[in-house]
Amino acid sequence: MKEGRKQGAASPCAACKLLRRRCAQDCVFAPYFPADEPHKFANVHKVFGASNVNKMLQDLPEHQRGDAVSSMVYEANARVRDPVYGCVGAISSLQQQIDVLQTQLAVAQAEAVHLRVRQTAPSFWNSAGHSPTSPTYSGSPSSKINESQAKHIFDMDMVVDQGGYADSMW
Repeated sequence: MKEGRKQGAASPCAACKLLRRRCAQDCVFAPYFPADEPHKFANVHKVFGASNVNKMLQDLPEHQRGDAVSSMVYEANARVRDPVYGCVGAISSLQQQIDVLQTQLAVAQAEAVHLRVRQTAPSFWNSAGHSPTSPTYSGSPSSKINESQAKHIFDMDMVVDQGGYADSMW
């Protein structure tokens, strides 16, 4: 964590510079809003207000202030990009991407299972594409497989783990 301003430092912190005030030695903003990052405080000030940020920082123990500033900066930047939803809009967008990717993964896994079943049991189908239990099937060693066994194998084609979909927040 950065320490306060150094004695004799000519440049005020970004907060004091934006607020056009003298930057005191014990300025609460100085460790978190350095002079070389003026945009950082500008967005925080625009969204939360300097007085509110000052109160929040003074109410927190020093070891938590850095995390609080990081959170405020993130929320302020998100709120500037999306004034209506802010961080929630970004989180919602990411959640939708996760849902789409989980669906794509489930489809790919189902296709992989389908291909594995077809590769491990190629004798279940004849060249015309008929199953061993169909009337047009022309008898082969695999014709001894009964309908329930064939049905069980083909039910695996439709296995898709959708356990995570019901738990979605959005």
